[in-house]
Amino acid sequence: MATLAGERGLRTALGSFATGVTVATVGTDPPHGMTANAFTSVSLDPPLVLLCVRHGSATHSAIADLGAFAVSVLAADQAVLARRFADPLRPRDHTQFDGAAWCPGPRTGAPLLVHALAWLECQVTEHLDGGDHSVFLATVLDSGRGTGRDPLVFHRSGYHRLAPPSSTG
Repeated sequence: MATLAGERGLRTALGSFATGVTVATVGTDPPHGMTANAFTSVSLDPPLVLLCVRHGSATHSAIADLGAFAVSVLAADQAVLARRFADPLRPRDHTQFDGAAWCPGPRTGAPLLVHALAWLECQVTEHLDGGDHSVFLATVLDSGRGTGRDPLVFHRSGYHRLAPPSSTG
């Protein structure tokens, strides 16, 4: 087993853990969005999730100020959206949502991506410091599900589709 040193080594090791891909949004004027794979369910009762967001990002400031956000879970055919909202050079105004079908969430006003696998609207209950990121613990206010397409997966610094089930089990 090889040892991986430093930040790059840690990034390589953590990149071995496959995750789903989401776009987290905030219903400010203009709205903000970012690709996030550091998102997970915490509890069903009460319904809690957590989202990790890098300090200094526009989305971080908007979530911290507003105290609410939405998450759209991306399908395998939505890698273009994942790349767009991960691009550090994307516009920071309303045009970052151009070409992405969305509607404002009924509870938070945050953009919900229309063709996502699922969406959740969330109210921040705790804002914790996590090094160069904040951990936002949030209550799920509302949620919905789209079509049953395959999810987009992030693994080893790239977007992937799930492989078909193995016939050998």
